[in-house]
Amino acid sequence: MSNYFKQVPDFEYVSRLPDAKISDYITVKNLFKRGKLADDIFQDLAFFTKYEIKGNDRPDNVAYEVYGDSDFDWVVLLSNNIINIQSEWPMVQRDFDRFLLDKYGTYAKINATHHYETQEVKNSAGVVMVPEGLQVESDYSITYFDYWAGGSITKTNITTEVTNYDYESEIENKKRNIFLLKDRYLNIISDDLEEMMTYKKGSSTYMRAQGPYLDNRTIKIGENIKLYS
Repeated sequence: MSNYFKQVPDFEYVSRLPDAKISDYITVKNLFKRGKLADDIFQDLAFFTKYEIKGNDRPDNVAYEVYGDSDFDWVVLLSNNIINIQSEWPMVQRDFDRFLLDKYGTYAKINATHHYETQEVKNSAGVVMVPEGLQVESDYSITYFDYWAGGSITKTNITTEVTNYDYESEIENKKRNIFLLKDRYLNIISDDLEEMMTYKKGSSTYMRAQGPYLDNRTIKIGENIKLYS
């Protein structure tokens, strides 16, 4: 079964509807039950392949492209331990523009300098003296002895401005590089999820004293939301 929420178990909770009686219950999904990939799978890169999120693709778009079924969007999220899609998944351009304006206030500030980074510097033998991407002051320079050039070398103007827009864009772009579970392992984790989402015996809320749910591992009933997992 590919649909995640169909496997999330139910919980019968005291109804809070305006016309409910004291004895009335309402069936809801137990969202405190959360699936995950087994540790031996999650920690082994051999089970995964690298993937780059394109444009405004959502998890369901990625799932359809990779697995041929958009209902496997939960596999995309669990493969990367994504809990809050609002902050851990790349924003669509419209939301990104709104985020920048909310954070920085004006377009001028969005395009203002955030920091400076080094450009790569190599000596005459091709040895890296300064790696690219170090955060430094705008006037950063370096002097080093270059044996092959026959003396000391001073390098100036070796920094690049990074604007607030560049900085935030880089954060978003890093979110685009994810790992996806290889499709041949889908049956394994689907079976794991089904078992994970069933209730275990040991709680007074596991079964009803009367009624059709005497031994139902997919539903509980209780007076509060403190559940036995």
